[in-house]
Order: sequence, then structure tokens, then C-alpha cells
Amino acid sequence: MKLNIVPARAGWQWALMGVKTFWRQPLAMGGLFFMLMAAISMVSMVPVIGGALALVLLPTLTLGMMVAADTADKGTFPLPPTLFVGLRDAKARMPLLQLGGWYAVSFFLVLALSMAVDGGNFAKVYLGQAEMTPEIITGQSFQSAMWISTLLYVPLAMMFWHAPALVYWHGVSPVKSLFFSLVACWKNLKAFGMYVVAWSAIFVGTGLLALSISSLLGNPGLMGATLLPLILVAAAMFFTSMTFTVRDCLRT
Repeated sequence: MKLNIVPARAGWQWALMGVKTFWRQPLAMGGLFFMLMAAISMVSMVPVIGGALALVLLPTLTLGMMVAADTADKGTFPLPPTLFVGLRDAKARMPLLQLGGWYAVSFFLVLALSMAVDGGNFAKVYLGQAEMTPEIITGQSFQSAMWISTLLYVPLAMMFWHAPALVYWHGVSPVKSLFFSLVACWKNLKAFGMYVVAWSAIFVGTGLLALSISSLLGNPGLMGATLLPLILVAAAMFFTSMTFTVRDCLRT
């Protein structure tokens, strides 16, 4: 495995490759993404520990989307079991679940730190335990907690971005995978910045498309019904694009 430093424009290319690969196999990639969402939702419904279990599984299921995107990019139809390839691989299963455990602990630690700022309002809204009202989200303490959580989550995301792929494809230990992932993201920070800009533009464009469709149909109330499926498709394309960030940054 070799760390590869890419130019900033690679971030746009990653996003475009994700869109292109998704539409090469839209039924497969869309279906796998909805399976991922369904799996996370079902696990989340487990009493008491459901939320934590969902976070534990997220890195493994994200890996499944990466493998599926790699398969689709090679011209092959990824089958449903591809999503669970990490759990089916005896060698990678425990390291991936270990990564998931660390991710869950780190995620809840970030939320716990935000609670010290606003008494837990941001955490409750984020976890769906409180309604997002204008009074809450415009509050100074809520805004502070939101920005602190965002700033703390960025390095966390960098540590876990490549980690599942490093464990599965390169046989790297969980601890080393977190370090290598952080370094790979940091060394390619400009490209990832462009990647974020590209996907922000795509999601904003998706919202504008939903607004245009509802306006053309003469029924503004349709925007919500139009926006949800379009956002889900955009999210599926985003997950599809992740494998190209790994492929470019970490080469064999």
C-alpha cells in the first residue's frame, strides 16, 4: 500500500465518478443504499442499545457500498450480499466491528462534549429525541454546540474515512488503519475540500430541482414528496463515490 498525493481537482473527479458509476448500475447501487438505510433503521429500533449498534455497523456497511461501487465500476452487477461482505469475511469481521465500536464511542463522546455547551439540546435534536423548532436552533448555546460538534467530528471522519477499506483490502490493523486514514485525508486535504464543495453543490442542486418540479406542477406542497426521493438518490451517489477517494489516495 502506498499513500498517493492527488491534486485538488481530484475531489471533483471523485464526485463525478460516483455519479457516473451509480447510473451505470442504478438499480444495484440504489437498492444496496436502501438496504443500508433499512439495516441501520432496524438495528436502531433495538431497545436501549439500538443507536449504538447502528453506529457499530456503519463502517462495515459503508465498506459494503465501497466494494459494490468497485464492482459496478468494473462492469459487474453487485448483488445484495455485497453490502455485508465485511461481516461475511471471517478475517475482516472482528477488526471491522472493532472499528465500529471505536466509532460509536467517539461519536457519543462528541455529542457528550456538546452537552456541556447547551445542556443537551443539540444532541437531542440530532438523535431525533426533540423537535427542531426555530426557538431552539436559533439559540446561541445550540449554535455553539452545533459548531463545536462539527469541528470535533471532522477529524473523527478523517480517521474513519479510509479505515474500513484499509482493514478489508489491505489487511491493516484497526489502530494503524485509523492513523493511515487520518494521514491520507490530511495529505489530500485540498482534494477533499473540493470533494465537499462538489457534493454540497449536488445536494443544493437536488433541492432546487425538487423546488422546480413542484413549481412546474403548480403545487408547492409536493416539494417535500419530491425532495425526499431525490435526496436519497443523491445520498446513494455520494456513498458510491467514496470508493474512488480510497482508490486514489491509497494505492497498492
